[in-house]
Amino acid sequence: MHMREINGAYVADTARVLGEVELLPGANIWYGVSMRGDVAKIIIGRNSNVQDNATVHCAATYPNIIGDNVTIGHNAVCHGVAIGNDCLIGMGAVLLDHCQIGNGCVVAAGCVVPPGKVVPDNSVIMGVPGKVVRETNDQERAFIQKNAPHYVELAK
Repeated sequence: MHMREINGAYVADTARVLGEVELLPGANIWYGVSMRGDVAKIIIGRNSNVQDNATVHCAATYPNIIGDNVTIGHNAVCHGVAIGNDCLIGMGAVLLDHCQIGNGCVVAAGCVVPPGKVVPDNSVIMGVPGKVVRETNDQERAFIQKNAPHYVELAK
């Protein structure tokens, strides 16, 4: 595995992380990720993982703050958003400008979260455009709690 450690965070050799980006300890950024803090700051929280080919960018002048223990799935796009702690952003999900995802949320694979949408804590959001369909259940919360530490171990 070809990764480099930066202040206790792990970055794959083919990931591109540039500009004003803060990676907190245990964060892990996987192959092919594009993370551009060129128009505003990006913060990736403790033990959060950004998986292969995901894109993290910002709407101009608005920081993109990703909480702790967040999993951002393969090919997801997170653009100028706030994501709370303990969330799962599914593969291929698209989070558009200024949306806010609460703590403990699941954004389903392929979901498109509209600009400015505020998703309450412990919500499952699905569809195009994304709509809250229910609260997260015990099984989903347990998966999220196991997933972030699993990726920290993989990065090691």
